[in-house]
Amino acid sequence: MIATKSYQFLNYETDERIATLTLANPEKRNALSRATMREIIGALDVAGKDRAVKVVVMRALGPAFSAGHDLREIRCAGDESDVAAFREIFDVCVQMMEKVQSIPQPVIAEVAGIATAAGCQLVATCDLAIASTEAKFATPGVKIGLFCTTPMVALTRAIGRKRAMEMLLTGEFIDAATAADWGLVNKVVPAERLHDEVLALARKIVGSSGFVVGLGKAAFYAQIDLDQAKAYAYAKEVMSMNALAADAQEGIGAFLERRSPEWKQ
Repeated sequence: MIATKSYQFLNYETDERIATLTLANPEKRNALSRATMREIIGALDVAGKDRAVKVVVMRALGPAFSAGHDLREIRCAGDESDVAAFREIFDVCVQMMEKVQSIPQPVIAEVAGIATAAGCQLVATCDLAIASTEAKFATPGVKIGLFCTTPMVALTRAIGRKRAMEMLLTGEFIDAATAADWGLVNKVVPAERLHDEVLALARKIVGSSGFVVGLGKAAFYAQIDLDQAKAYAYAKEVMSMNALAADAQEGIGAFLERRSPEWKQ
């Protein structure tokens, strides 16, 4: 049964253990205003606490996944008192990005159109991303005097230094095929197949233990910036505890007994 929740700038529904969060402000190119970002944080928090949800899909209405921050909120007269307001905007943005990676469920970005600046950052932050052949990506802040410094954090971690610097310094678009080659997205498919491909990927994850997937996602982000020795030390402790879990023992037993597992979560 499909369940929905009301927001001003988002559509939120759950079905088949998949929560779909749809940015629904196409007239503003799904700009990430403070209000929109707070709604995304709230919706992700709802999904993260829902044990019936195993995957979250983020998609958008209209030709833009997201054009990034609402520049009307960043325009000012240059008064130093505006700095506090700007810090609040970017604090909320960081909270949103961190929420994407801190909830236990994998978050898949479904990118049908353009994703620029903080919108590109959001794609880079999601655990997985599938784009249509019509999607394009850019961090064009340099062209308007506002270097995409916060998007740089996620972008550098997704595609590496040289490629990130190229995007950041030129502000030029890259196409979907280049985004896949560089590792910004996992896969590129024709527009008419995009949503079906995203759901197919989501259903593959739904078939696994929610507990184990959540454990693995948390471990992935915990080890990613550690040096190799510390990463292995951390990973072996997580795997040792994982082996004790009921779903691990059920999965191992099911494999050895040649049957389908019955997950507790």
